[in-house]
Amino acid sequence: MNKLKNSYLLKDRKVVDEINRHLWIESEKAGQDIGFDQAAEDWLENFSKAWMDYHIPKRKFPLKKLFLSSKKALTRKSKKS
Repeated sequence: MNKLKNSYLLKDRKVVDEINRHLWIESEKAGQDIGFDQAAEDWLENFSKAWMDYHIPKRKFPLKKLFLSSKKALTRKSKKS
């Protein structure tokens, strides 16, 4: 997953809550605190796609919205020419 999507996700309180839950579970498995950074990296790599598919419908994802709006603007300009 790219850094732009990761930074977008880490601003979402629900994602941080999920990562904290993941931190707790994985720390229990390891028998020691694995740290937020390691938990975040693991969660983003292994679980973020499924989380986004469920919690953020594709039509609401801001990067896709931005892409689609710029594509429509280009289409309108070419039709006017």
